[in-house]
Order: sequence, then structure tokens, then C-alpha cells
Amino acid sequence: MLKRYVYLFEEAKGFTRFELGGKGYGLVEMSAAGLPVPPGFVITTEACREYYRNNGRFPEGLIAQVAEKLRQLEAKTGKRLGDHVRPLLVSVRSGAPYSMPGMMDTILNVGLNDEVVNGLAKSTGNERFAYDAYRRLLQMFGRIVLGVHGEKFEAVLREHKEREGAKHDHELSVGSLKSIIHEFKRIIREHSGREFPQDPWEQIQMAVEAVFRSWNNPRAVEYRRYYKIADDIGTAVNVQVMVFGNLGPDSGTGVGFTRDPSTGEKRLYGEYLPNSQGEDVVAGIRTPMRIDSVDPHLKRRLHEVADLLEKHFKDMQDFEFTVESGQLYILQTRNGKRTAQAAVRIAVDMVREGLITVEEALMRVESKELTHLLYRRLDPRAKIDPIARGLNASPGVATGKVVFDVDEAVQLASRKERVILVRPETTPDDIRGIIASQGVLTSRGGMTSHAAVVTRGMGKPAVVGCESIRIDLEREQFVTESGLVVKKGDVVTIDGSTGYVMLGEVPTVEPEMTEELRTLLRWANEVKRLGIRANADTPEAARKAREFGAEGIGLCRTERMFNAPDRLPIVREMIMAASVEERRRALEKLFPLQLGDFKEIFRAMKGLPVTVRLLDLPLHEFLPPQEVLLTEIYESKLRGVPDEQLAEKTSILKKVEQIKEHNPMIGHRGCRLAVTYPEIYRMQVRAILRAAIEVLREEGETAEVQIMMPQTSMATELAYLRKLVDETAEQVFTEMGTRIHYKFGTMIETPRAALTAAEIARHVDFFSFGTNDLTQTTFAFSRDDAEAKFLAPYLEKGLLKENPFEVLDQEGVGRLVRIATEEGRSSNPRLEVGICGEHGGEPKSIEFFHSAGLNYVSCSPFRIPIARLAAARAALKGKVVQAVTV
Repeated sequence: MLKRYVYLFEEAKGFTRFELGGKGYGLVEMSAAGLPVPPGFVITTEACREYYRNNGRFPEGLIAQVAEKLRQLEAKTGKRLGDHVRPLLVSVRSGAPYSMPGMMDTILNVGLNDEVVNGLAKSTGNERFAYDAYRRLLQMFGRIVLGVHGEKFEAVLREHKEREGAKHDHELSVGSLKSIIHEFKRIIREHSGREFPQDPWEQIQMAVEAVFRSWNNPRAVEYRRYYKIADDIGTAVNVQVMVFGNLGPDSGTGVGFTRDPSTGEKRLYGEYLPNSQGEDVVAGIRTPMRIDSVDPHLKRRLHEVADLLEKHFKDMQDFEFTVESGQLYILQTRNGKRTAQAAVRIAVDMVREGLITVEEALMRVESKELTHLLYRRLDPRAKIDPIARGLNASPGVATGKVVFDVDEAVQLASRKERVILVRPETTPDDIRGIIASQGVLTSRGGMTSHAAVVTRGMGKPAVVGCESIRIDLEREQFVTESGLVVKKGDVVTIDGSTGYVMLGEVPTVEPEMTEELRTLLRWANEVKRLGIRANADTPEAARKAREFGAEGIGLCRTERMFNAPDRLPIVREMIMAASVEERRRALEKLFPLQLGDFKEIFRAMKGLPVTVRLLDLPLHEFLPPQEVLLTEIYESKLRGVPDEQLAEKTSILKKVEQIKEHNPMIGHRGCRLAVTYPEIYRMQVRAILRAAIEVLREEGETAEVQIMMPQTSMATELAYLRKLVDETAEQVFTEMGTRIHYKFGTMIETPRAALTAAEIARHVDFFSFGTNDLTQTTFAFSRDDAEAKFLAPYLEKGLLKENPFEVLDQEGVGRLVRIATEEGRSSNPRLEVGICGEHGGEPKSIEFFHSAGLNYVSCSPFRIPIARLAAARAALKGKVVQAVTV
């Protein structure tokens, strides 16, 4: 029995979006809900997958099933394919399981040919409409199905508009449209090697195959790579009876959002373009009118549709609609792309409205989206002098060099240069440039144009429809209304929250958490199991971390303090010391500075744990590089500087040569320094514990001190160094006459430490995984070299799915984490286990750490909200959660 691939909308109720694709699923659900949806059918994603498995051949039985469903559509509508009086015309549209706006292809008006167009003109009494529809079919079919470059058609259109003085396509005369059709057919013949197919049935088959092929077009592949969408899920194909928004002034097409996709405000939001068809709105070729300005009757109907859609789908919807001679039709709905700010507000508001639960709200907002809420914004105290203003399509501030070419944007971004992509309007083919840029500026298009929708989904600032600038792509410049010329390479700042465009870089300020975000994160706290701590080395970072909800500091790096300008000379004095006594004298100078550092941090984190990592860096890192010293000495000698004046630099050079290492990452650092230079670490322990006691006396409360030793690999190291720490602590307690509780622990950042965790755990109170170094030592990758030289081709060729320094390698590094956690607790049941590498703020990695049974994750302060939400989402997956207070 042949597999079934094709279903009428009314036959597919109960299928999932992975079978029907997002568009098909929405059409099926809307049809079942009684909304005005033109009839049609869906070819499932399985047919697409089978097409690729068959090396580009339709699966057996598919074409016969499509023919059968077309006959059923003919019976339902009273129209016939190829009929001259009542022709059946259809759209053939893509529809992947995940929303991929504009990345795949759509062909409208399929079924028109030289004879049918004449009949359509007579039956509607509207020649202009009929020939415009045929012109559109030829253009889309030629470009998408037959592979003719789109600019060939656009050049003809421009020529005819200039000849007639027409600004927009819909202003062209019937005579021009007929000439354009003739020229389009010639272009197709000359550039594809075949005639445009006059058989409507052949058109449909070719269009279906073109949609299948579009699953693997470059922009779709790039989009999936950016959003980490699997390549093997395929697209569905939706074949739907055409309705026409270009029949006259009482017709049109539009896009609506049931809530504001930028702010999340509950209001109907969108745009409408009278006397237009299909892709005109989202293409951004004409700037449409706001939905608020439409006819009151249509506006009322759209509000009714928006309410029905939200009640049915229980999420903000992005819907496309067409008005044909006053009759409203809904052509598509999907969960709307939205900014992070909108996502949070919509989730919280929908809980309060009773549409979704708290748990659903937490799962509705992707953790990584919160990154975009924590971007800097324009400093309100700065003097803003905009050179232009457009539509505030996607919020946030972006600064970069003006670039007009997509390939150039990609090239500059690969060199770590910030760019702003400037285009008349963006198309799906520009996706690589959008990904590479900091933000996007267009002179045409509206709030639902391609640029607006895609940048909002990516969290990139965008200003669109900035009609006050004239873009000259040939000269690579744009000119403002005041005559200011902005050329390629000039730096501009765009503010997607206000629509302002400014010359140069504009001051920005730190972000603030909204009331809705605080509410969402409060719900997250009541659900999550993992503790969330911060990596913070300064009082300012500690205070910011606490503001964002950190439950302590999981990593306070002390080498950052050593590098401060006021103490680096003392650190160098300590390194240059010729004896232990000289070194101790230098350390005594450092002691009050370290004491002050720790007091401020402990004061900011009163009542919470603070894990201080003792010195980790090798000593040569605090001295000038050897090549710099050699150059300075050589140039000084050329200038005739006497040797005695170069004695200090010469001495430092000798010390650098003495202590430099071939591979410092696994050299004389961390606990190895503590064994050979114990006086450095005794000074640090004294400063830590004395600071905690002084804060306790001054404030009545202090931080919970945790002292952490880096780079250990053996239990014998920890036994030796614990003794050093405990002896120093007893001296401090005796001197101060006060005793406080502290914990001693180690970083697990070498494979040997992970594999011998049971032995190591007997000597410590906690483990903290340093997953940055653990990843380097497990893979034998130097991060800087790997990312600069070979990680990109590894990712492109599929040898690695993700950068292991950004997303935890669960199979290798993750296995070491599990081994160390389980075996460490087997010998020390009270062992606390956390992670303080960059992976502590990455959502996928956090989910793994939750499943591995860690107690906490630690990350940078601005990733605290992300980690809180990710920890809650991890707890919700596969777990029934107790009711949470709203």
C-alpha cells in the first residue's frame, strides 16, 4: 500500500507541525476553528524527506495524490484548472516545522497562462488585475522554479516605470503589463533554455518541486545554521486556492500581529497595503499603511480574528490576510517572531490573563533571548543629534561601519569589525549579511518587512523605512535630507527603539531589568534547583550580580587584582625578589591592597557565599613580554643610552628569560606556584579571612568564605595545600580573636583531577569545574589557536556540532564532569559541586549540569538572568512542579 502524503486542510486535524510544517499546521487549525481560510491541501514534510532520500525524485504516488486533491478543490470551489471562465488558480508555498520567514520559496497565481489570463480579464472585467497577476507568476516562476536571476525581471519593471513615470508597480498601465509579460517570457526562454510552461498541471508539479528544493537553498541553510535547526526535517508544501488583494481599491493584503512584537503590548499591530498581492508587504518594496488606519469595519474584523487566534493557539500570532472585494481571508498564522522584551511581557501578561500557566510561561521564553534584554541603551544624558529617522523595527542600539554589500559585511565581521548593513530593503538572500552585522538600516519597508521580522527574531537592532535617506548602491553612500553624505566605512549608530540614525558612536548606559522580567525570574527561582552564582572580581561587578539575582560569587579571580595599575609595580617587585625575605616584604605591601579588595566584595555579598580563587596565572604574565623588552633595550642602545640606565630593563629581561615557559597553560601556575612560592598564597589567605572578619565586625554580617585552589591534578597536592591554608587560617583567627567558618576547595580543570575525584574529594569541601581549561585539556585544543585556525572548518564540515568552548561537550568533557561529581560524592557525601567556566551561563550546558546533579553554576553578572531561567526550564523538563504563586 502506497504511503499517503497529501491531505486537505479538513483531513489533517490532529497532525503535528512536524508533519504539516508550521504554515500547514496553522491553516489546518484555523480551518477547524471556523476562520475564513481559502481551501487547500498540505503535502507533508515526509514527502520532502523522501524526495531527498530519492536523490531529487518525487516519492511514489505523490503526484497522483496531488492530482486527486486538486480535483476535490475543483469540486469544492466550482473552478477548474485551465478553465477560461472560472479558472482555479493556486498558491504553492513552503512551510517548515520551525518559522523561517522568507528563507524558502512561494509561487503565487499558479495556473495562469496565455489563454487563461484573457478569460480572467473578461470574467472579472478587470484587465489590469489579470495581467498584473500573470506578470507576477512569470516573475516568481522564472526566478524560483527556473533559476533566472531576479534582477533580469526587475530591470524590465524599472524601465517601464520610468517610461510611464510610475513610482510603484500597481501604477503601470495595462499596455505596459502586456509588454512586460512578453519580455518576461523572452527572458525565461533565453536564460532558462525553455519556454514558460503553458500547462497549469505542469506548473503545479514544477512549483512543488521548487519548494522542496528551496529547503536547501543557501539562505535557508544559513538560517538553519544560525538558529541550530536540523537539516533533515524538511519542509511541507501548501497548495491553496488563490484570493486576490490586487482586484482594486476595496482589496488589499496585510500582515497583523495580535500583540506588539517589539514591546509585547496587547494591541493589534501590523500593516496593510491596498490593491496589492501576497509578498508586497513583507518584501518591503512599498511602505504600507498602519493597520490602525484601515476601514473601521475591517479593523473590527481583524480584532475579532486576533482574539480568536490567541485563544486558540495561546500565543502571540503573526497572521497574513487578504481582502478580496471587501471579503477578509486569513492565509497564514504562526507564533510571531518577537523581541526578548516582548517575549517576556507577553508570557507574563498571558499568565495574568489566564491563557497559560506559570510553567508554560517559563518554557515559552528561550533563556538565550534574555541576552538581548541586557544590552546597553542610549545614554539619556548624551546630546543626541539624529541625521535621519525611520521606523523603530527592532529595539537596541548598534554602532558600526556603514556597509552596503552583504559579502563585504561578512568579510569585515570575520575580522571582528562592527558593521551596519545599509540596504534599500533586505531580501531573504541578505541573511548572511544580517547575521554578520550589528544592525540593519533600510530606506524602504515597514514594521512587518523582511528586515523587521528577521532582525527582531535575531535580537538585532533595526531601523527600516527610513525614507529620509537616499541610498546610492553604486557610489556606496547615502544622503540625508539635509544633504549630509555618509559613505562606506563611516561609523553610524542606529537606535531600533526610537528609529534614530546618528553619525558616529553615541554613549550608552547599562540596561535595567523590567518589572515583567523580575516577575518571570521570581517564578524561575521558585522552580529551579540549581543555585546561580556570579563570576565577579570587583565590588561593582558583585553589586551588579546581586542586582541580577546572583546567589553568591562562584569565582572571584585574584590575578585581576594583581594586574591593577596601582599594584602591578609591587607584583613585579615581588617577582624580581632575589630571596624569600625580599619577596615577603613586597607581599606585605600587597597585603593591605588585597585586604581592601576582599572587604569591598564581601561587603557587597553579605550573607552569600564568595569563592575566591587563589592566584592562577604564571608569574611571567605580570612582566612585560620578552620581545617588547628586547626591542626597547635595542632601540635605547641605538640612541646611545648608557648600560647603567638600562640595568632595570636588562634585569627584568633576564627574569623573563628565566621563568618563561614553552607551554604556560600547563606550566608553572596555580597550585604548582603555591607549592614553590607558598608565601604568596599565605598572604592571600590572610587577606581573605581578615577581610571577612573585619566586615563581620563592621557590618554585623559577612560573606560565606570559600577558598579555592586552581590547577590541581593530585590528591597529594590538595592534602599539602590544605594544611598550608588551615595553618594560615589559625594564625589569622588567633591574631583577630575571632573565628569564622570557611570552606576549602579546588577547581577540577584537568582530566586527571576528574578521574581521581574520589581521592581528591577527601581533602576538600567543594569542587568547581573550570570547564574552559577542562575543555582545552580534554580535547588537547589551545582555545585561541583552535578558534583562530581550525574550529570554523570543523563546524562547517560537521566534525563538531558546536564550538565546545561555547556549548559544553557532553560526550567527553561532560562525562568527566559526571565521573568527578559521582565519585567525589562517593567518598565525601557532603561535597558541594559547581561550575565556574563560561559554560555556566549557556542554556544547553546548564540543562546538562542540572541533570548531572551539580549544586550551582556560576557565570558573568549579565548572564545571571539567563542562567536563572535556564535552570528553571531544566527543572521543568520531564518533571512535575508544585504550584507556583503568581
